[in-house]
Parts: sequence; C-alpha cells; structure tokens
Amino acid sequence: MKYKILIVDDEQDNLDLMYRTMRREYDIERASGPLQALDILKNNQDFALIFSDHKMPDMDGVEFLKRASEYVPHAVKILVTAYTDSKILIDAINNAKIYRYIKKPYAPEELLYVAKTCAEYYQLKVDNERLIVDLKELFGGTIKAITEALDAKDQYTAGRSRRVTFYASKLAQKLGFSNSEAGKIELAGLLHDIGMIGVTEEILHKTEQLTPQEFNEIKRHVFHSIKILEDIKQLEGVVEIIKYHHEHYDGTGYPFGLEGEEIPIGSRIIAIADAFDGILSNRAYKQKASLEEAQAELKELAGSQFDPKLIEIFETILPELESGLTEIESSNIFEK
Repeated sequence: MKYKILIVDDEQDNLDLMYRTMRREYDIERASGPLQALDILKNNQDFALIFSDHKMPDMDGVEFLKRASEYVPHAVKILVTAYTDSKILIDAINNAKIYRYIKKPYAPEELLYVAKTCAEYYQLKVDNERLIVDLKELFGGTIKAITEALDAKDQYTAGRSRRVTFYASKLAQKLGFSNSEAGKIELAGLLHDIGMIGVTEEILHKTEQLTPQEFNEIKRHVFHSIKILEDIKQLEGVVEIIKYHHEHYDGTGYPFGLEGEEIPIGSRIIAIADAFDGILSNRAYKQKASLEEAQAELKELAGSQFDPKLIEIFETILPELESGLTEIESSNIFEK
C-alpha cells in the first residue's frame, strides 16, 4: 500500500525535488501554496503525511498545518524550514501539532528517511485506533455485564459509569485527543469503579460518616480494579488511567500521592468526570446538587483536587453536557 502524501511549497523547484524524491515510494499530490492545499484537503481527507514549507505567502507553514488539522487531524505533519529558531519550533509543535521538521537544505536520502519514519508513526496510530475499536467489540458485552452488576449492587450509582464516560469523553474531545487516546478514556470511564465489586454493601449504603477503617476499604477499590484488569494485556493503557484517577492535583489524593502533571492526563480527566457525577447524584448520605452548585464546587477545588486548566475547559462544555444527558441515558454506549 502506498501512503498518500501532500507536499506544499510556493517554489516550484522545491515541489519538483520532493516529488521526484518520493514518487516511487508514495502517492504524491502537490500544492503551490497553503490556500490551494486547504482546498485540496476540503475534498480529500485520505492523506497520511503533509510536508509543508515554512515561509509562504498568505500564511506560513505553522498556520497552514494548524488549519490543516481541521480537515485531517489524523495526518502526520512535517514542517520544512530553513530556520531552527526554538520559538518557531515550539510554536509549531504546540499549535500545529507537527511530528517532525526537516531543515533546508536536505539530501534526498534525509527526506526519504523522514517520510519513512513518519509513515511508520502514522501506521502505528492507525493500528492503535483499530485496537481500541477491537477492544470495545471484544469486551463490550463483558463491560456491560459488569456495569449492570455494579448498578444492581448500589441503587444510588445506577448509570454512573455511563455518565462518567460521557463527561470524560466530551472533555477528551474538547482537548483534541486522537481516536486512540479518546477510546482509552472511554473504556477507563466505563471501568473506573469496577473494583467497587470488592466493597461490602454495608459500607456502600452507610448513611453515617465512614470510620477510618471503612474509608480505607473504600480506597482499596482502586487496587481491586487493578487486580481485576491487570492481566488483560490489551487494557494496559486503560488500567494506567484507572490506577491514578483518585490522585489529587496537590498530592493529597490516593493511593500513590502523585501530584500535578505526574498524574496522567487521562486520570485527571476521569477524576473531574467522576466527581462531577457524584455531586449531581443522589447518594445514601446526601441529596444531589444543582448544576450551578456542581460547577461552583469544581471551581473551588481547582488547583487542589483537580487540574485547574482542565476545570476551565470543562466549564466551557457544561451546556453541552447538560443537553446531552437525556440522550446518553437512553442510548447504548456499547453499540458505538
């Protein structure tokens, strides 16, 4: 299979050189500027790689690659530049999500090597996304049975995994996660409380304040979750998210006391979604809060329990979450 590559440069000689170098190995399409390239991408999203020159009229390569992501978020992006200014490259990495850059002048062998390594990375992303789909198909029935068993065990948490998954998936989508990473978040949301199966109903249904011993038993549900899932090799990345979803941004959480960005971002996302659902739900020991009260509580805990930047982003999707709740309650997430 030949990977499809778009090359963009306003200088014809450069386009011709790249085309001659890569045409035998790849399916090449050329654009003589960023505007023409965007028109091509509007009508064809099958590109695996995009090579873009940096200095071009109308917009530079960083801006073009950033806009190209709207059409082909899956494509691997490479900036071709005569500059190695660190600020330019950092901007390209952060805003345009480039994977590599190649410095002019370059030898044909160097261009082919970059294309080969980027094509391998693209294929790895494709394979990871297929793996997530396969995992959902393989474990869908099992996950559904487990979540239904959890719902039956504790009436106050009925539908909880479904809702947490919905909130977390929307936040991951807002953050621009790849299908592969978003898929892991979805599975982690569905399975994040699987270890509660190991906690007694007496503790789950208790209306009074828990004793230290009882709270320790609740905290052990994280280890129960790990134990249940750790031997399933395909769920390794999902288990890593579940393992740390009760860690606090200030380091006061459990069970490992991680803080800040030591906590995987997937775990930080699940932590917010989990807490949000808990605030909005009836429990044996409390009545549910309003959406406004939930928003205020999350904001108050930003920087201590939760990642403050993620809380800011989460607040922007609250109207979407509220309007989508009815749909998620009535849909079958396992058939997606």
